[in-house]
This record gives sequence, structure tokens and C-alpha cells, in this order.
Amino acid sequence: MLVRTGSFGKILLRFMVAVLWFSGDHADAAPIYGYRVVATFPHSTESYTEGFFYLDGIFYEGIGISGHSAILAVAPETGRILQRGDLPPEYFGEGIVDWGSYVYEWTWKSHVCFVYDRFSLQVVKRFTYAGEGWGMTRTGKELITSDGTATLRFRDPETFRETRHIVVEDGSKVISQLNELEFIKGEIYANVWHSEMIARISPRGGHVIAWIDLRGLPPIAQRMDDEAVLNGIAYDAKYDRIFVTGKRSPTVFQIEVVQPPR
Repeated sequence: MLVRTGSFGKILLRFMVAVLWFSGDHADAAPIYGYRVVATFPHSTESYTEGFFYLDGIFYEGIGISGHSAILAVAPETGRILQRGDLPPEYFGEGIVDWGSYVYEWTWKSHVCFVYDRFSLQVVKRFTYAGEGWGMTRTGKELITSDGTATLRFRDPETFRETRHIVVEDGSKVISQLNELEFIKGEIYANVWHSEMIARISPRGGHVIAWIDLRGLPPIAQRMDDEAVLNGIAYDAKYDRIFVTGKRSPTVFQIEVVQPPR
């Protein structure tokens, strides 16, 4: 998302998020895990990351900003762009997901989802929908989308119509600002916009199973501006690898999730 707010407002937002998570004001809150960086890969600081996944040895990335939005196929080891499909300049690209031989990329406020042939990145069809488009992932049967609220919607991949939805909560606290998504081992992983936390969410009831605290990624010195926040989760199921990155981050981080201190 691109929201133009003052620096004080952004600092206040981050402070409030931190207070809510770490104050311990709800006893039934989910546990918080840490991380260890296993490896790093190059990432373009020109990429305003809105969608991210890994498939067959390639990073696929949806990048935003009207006039610059595109879908990219990127070689992980070098960061070289193997293929690129540009959106028309009026569209702000958002989350992406693979479905069979296709890649879906939807848009922030234009209510259009583009469907690409995954091998040529040529648009083959479009869907329309109501509301905003933020993140997107899938199970083996359904697409899962976020819209910046606490609601995650499940959609029919053939029609893009909503089939059901869940509201995400950690104990009694509703968790909004859900952004980029990834489906990992039966759980929905979600970036929370303007925070350094990933929520691990049950796809059945919407409760937060656990948090991953990614404070320090990317390092402050590598952040281009206040909007250079964490937003990108990818998973290599074959080798059980988790990758995270951020908007305009110079790095993709492969991480290992570690147990919280006892």
C-alpha cells in the first residue's frame, strides 16, 4: 500500500503496534518466535514489493506504484530479471499467486485481477472484484486474499468469487493491516503493514497460532525511506526454506524460525 502520512504519524503507528504486541495486555496471546538468517540473496531497491513467491527455482515478484507496476521472474542467486510483464500505467500492482500454469496479480483500487501465462507472462484473462487488493496466496484448492483489514477471503480460482472468509484475532485482539501472504504447512503467514511481525494464522478459524518477530530485517541502514517496510514471504516446499524481503530492500533473507526464550 502507498499511504502518504507524516513522519510523526508513522512513528506513532509503529509505537502503538509495538505496545499492543509486547505489553502483555491479553493473557491468551499467541507465542512470539524469533529468527536466524541462514542466507541472503540480492534484491532490487527499485522493486516496491507487493507480492512474492518461490516456484521451480525462481522468485516471482509483484511490484507496485502506478506507472511502475509489474510482475517479475527473478533468478535468486543473482537477482537478474529473467522475465517481466508490465501493467498498464494506471494500475497499482499488488499481491500475486501461482495457480497451475497461471500467475494471478491483482490491483490496489482498480478492482482488476490480471491472469498471466506463467511461462510467457502474457495476460490471458482478467477478473473483477469489490474492495481493495493487498496480498494473495493459495491452498491446494482455494485462493486466499487480504485487503488491509483483519478479514482474509477465500476465493474460487476459476471465478475469483469469494467462497468464505475469516477474521484474524490474537486472543481477544483483532489483527488488521494484513498484507502480503504465504501458505506454509497448513498455516497462513501474513505480513502486518508497517510492523516487523509475521502472523501465523489458522485458515479454519482465523486465530493467530504464533508470531515471528523480524525486528532488524531489513537493517535500518538499508531502508530507503519510511515505506521501505517488510512485505514479502516466499516458501520453497521442496527444501523447506522460508524467504522474506521488503519494499525496496537490497536483500532477500532466508530465515530459520527459532523458539521463543523460556
